[in-house]
Parts: sequence; structure tokens; C-alpha cells
Amino acid sequence: MGKPYSIDLRERVRADIENGQSRRAAARRYEVSASFAVKLAERVSLTGSAEPARQGRPPGGGKLAPYLTALIGWVEAEPDITMPELAAKLKAEKDVTAHPAPLSRVLLRAGYSFKKNTSGLGGPTRRRAPST
Repeated sequence: MGKPYSIDLRERVRADIENGQSRRAAARRYEVSASFAVKLAERVSLTGSAEPARQGRPPGGGKLAPYLTALIGWVEAEPDITMPELAAKLKAEKDVTAHPAPLSRVLLRAGYSFKKNTSGLGGPTRRRAPST
């Protein structure tokens, strides 16, 4: 994903447009695309700010978010459950298909980690304390 133009450049293009210069002329002057100048002017008229919009997906949510409490309950009840077993249980009980990798990521974000034990096999550990 590309980086947004600097605030300084955005403000200069904005000022030129507000001082009566056309959007395309302002774009040529600062060697940016006409599309950028048009979209910037529209953004300024809607929000009043030349700040770039947030890039990427919004945080949180996701397909597994509504089932997080059930997933945590299953892991608490059976600490040595594997991710494929957890995926099968989710499919059987909630009719939601999920690959083991996203299940693992959801549990990691919830504070669970995967530690190897002395026998060389892994198992989930207790929930970590929230970071401050």
C-alpha cells in the first residue's frame, strides 16, 4: 500500500484551489495527478480537513469476532485442543467454516499463546495479562 502525500503538500494544493486556481492547474504546479487534486478538494469540502483517510481495514471485527467468547470457552474447557479440532468444533456447533490459522490469530489477540512443553509437543498456555 502506498504512502499518502505529506500534509504540507496537501495544504499547498488545498490553498491554491481555495484561492481560485483550478484543480488541474494546482495538480500541474505541484506535479501530482489531477485525480489527487480533485479527490483532495472533495475531501476538504466533505470533512474540512486535508488529512489523508485511514488506510487499510478498520480494526476489530472480522468473521470470528462474534464467536470469540465461545472459542475462549472451548479453549478454557479443553486447554490442549488443537486448532484443527477447534475449527471442526466451530463448524459443528456454530456452522462457521474457519481455517486453523485465523483461529490461532484470534486467540493470540485474545491473549493466548502457544508454548512447547518438555515432551516437544505444544499446547496452549493460560491467558496473558493485558499489556499496558
